[in-house]
Amino acid sequence: MRTLIALAALCLASCGFQLRGAAKLPFDTVYVGAAGGGIALDLKRNIQAGTNVKVVDDPKKAEALLQFTQEQRQKDILSLDAAGRVNSFKLRYTVSFRVVDSKGGDFVPPSTIVLTRDILFNNAEVLAEESEEQLLYRDMQRDMVQQIMRRLAAAKRPAKA
Repeated sequence: MRTLIALAALCLASCGFQLRGAAKLPFDTVYVGAAGGGIALDLKRNIQAGTNVKVVDDPKKAEALLQFTQEQRQKDILSLDAAGRVNSFKLRYTVSFRVVDSKGGDFVPPSTIVLTRDILFNNAEVLAEESEEQLLYRDMQRDMVQQIMRRLAAAKRPAKA
């Protein structure tokens, strides 16, 4: 049994597997601008928990400024039944942002991320459908925060003029 565990550990080590650990960002302090929803708060928490970067409340003290230019939730009808009642919706969550330094150089140029989810709708269970919709939006917000974190980790320091 020990031999099997040792062999598995050796295979994992040789394939390059390692735990993610803290993300490396190209700045030491960041100011996260307020957005209409809760994404700014979730992003602050993720930056504080998953990186060595300090989130500051004063943009003048920050090395990088994360600015949200758009946060939009949209619900579109996807299909109707024979009686003209809604069968399904497409939920769309759009966030546009950029990360700049104090001189206006781009760590992350203006970017837009769009996430979509399809949801089936049952007229007999309207309250349950509304709860499911809110859960899907919360799930999309968590996914959005993770995508923004990956873009921050891939960012490069702006070239000096």
